[in-house]
Amino acid sequence: MTPTASVPSTSAPETRLTAGTGTSIPVERCQVCSGTDLESVLFLGYLPPVNHMRPIGSRPREEAGYPAELLQCRACALVQLGLIVDPSILFPPEYPYTSGTTRILRENFAEMYREVSELYPMKPEHLAVDIGSNDGTLLSNFKNAGHRVCGIEPTLMAKLAQERGIESVMSFFNTGSVAEVKKRFGQARVITATNVFAHIEQPHAVVRGILDLLEPQGIFISESHYLPALIETLQYDTIYHEHLRYYSLTSLKHLLETNGLEIIHAKEIPTHGGSVRVYAARKGVYAVRPSVTALMQREEKMGIRDRALKDFKKRVVASKLELHALLAGIQQRGGRIYGIGAPSRASTLVHYAGLDDGIIESVLEVKGSYKTGKYMPGTLIPVEDETRLFTDPPDYALLFSWHIADELMPKLRAKGFRGGFIIPLPKPRIVND
Repeated sequence: MTPTASVPSTSAPETRLTAGTGTSIPVERCQVCSGTDLESVLFLGYLPPVNHMRPIGSRPREEAGYPAELLQCRACALVQLGLIVDPSILFPPEYPYTSGTTRILRENFAEMYREVSELYPMKPEHLAVDIGSNDGTLLSNFKNAGHRVCGIEPTLMAKLAQERGIESVMSFFNTGSVAEVKKRFGQARVITATNVFAHIEQPHAVVRGILDLLEPQGIFISESHYLPALIETLQYDTIYHEHLRYYSLTSLKHLLETNGLEIIHAKEIPTHGGSVRVYAARKGVYAVRPSVTALMQREEKMGIRDRALKDFKKRVVASKLELHALLAGIQQRGGRIYGIGAPSRASTLVHYAGLDDGIIESVLEVKGSYKTGKYMPGTLIPVEDETRLFTDPPDYALLFSWHIADELMPKLRAKGFRGGFIIPLPKPRIVND
């Protein structure tokens, strides 16, 4: 989903930015607790915005690269990026991402609605609002069940959603868009923010905006990359500038409780290689389910405040060197390699691992992708239609969406690909079966 700029606040940490200034601001205070004891976890170098893609055939020109350093706050345990890039740079109106093209997301959103209906049933007149609603895929589940819906989406995807019958406000999430939704529809019973809540700067101001829009009995549901999953499966490729924070339930609890919200249910979900879905409401409105304590205890046992992150850096470096060795062997044998899929995470892997068009001949996307016909960010690796995999097959297909390799490989085999698959993470390997 597409994130949104935040609601201004005088009490948020001093890492704020107004969309449109073109300026980036270093994080010197924790984005949640304002603490200054920030410890460096990992530095991935200077990365381009992951969705800035030039048309194939255009000449290389000067492009921005932003430092990608992961920091941990020693006070509240929040893991966060060390730089906030202007959201108008990261999320321009022509932002190419569409959530509806990803099957696992469609299924996840449908499952979310079923879960909401079971745990916290809604009436037809209740309103569901999605922050960063993209093409309206999530809200379509609420609309098809007879509920009122409204999306808040700053990119042109809002128009696509409207064409599909999903009411949408084309705007960043701010005081203006909150006021417009309230004026047109009233307050919301459910507000969702999937894969966007960790993207938005000034999180305290955002939570206050959500509270303003939420009914007294309302529920806020967020889905974010889950720090324990990121560490366990070595997903350093999910670290890029759109993701300002990498939440554990521990750090999320601190943020929400500071603003009067209480976590009432939480569960791990498979999207994006491992995410956490968190239900929150005003304190005391709903009972807190046992799932919250269970996840908190898992994080404590894992050691997310110390040993897990220290080991993470060592494993990232080792994995990079192993990938180089694997690709070098293929090169020496004269093998050709295509990349499969151009998700945002692919850009981090390409740049941190030093991949270019001399190693990856082409990256292939599904038919209809907005990324086809462009170069991978900051490279001359072309993104082309998936049909090339079968009309001009390579020896190997490197799966950039490696976290769903078990789903992708049988499909590509069924379509006729007979080469080897390269799984780059967590441990680089070749699959020939």
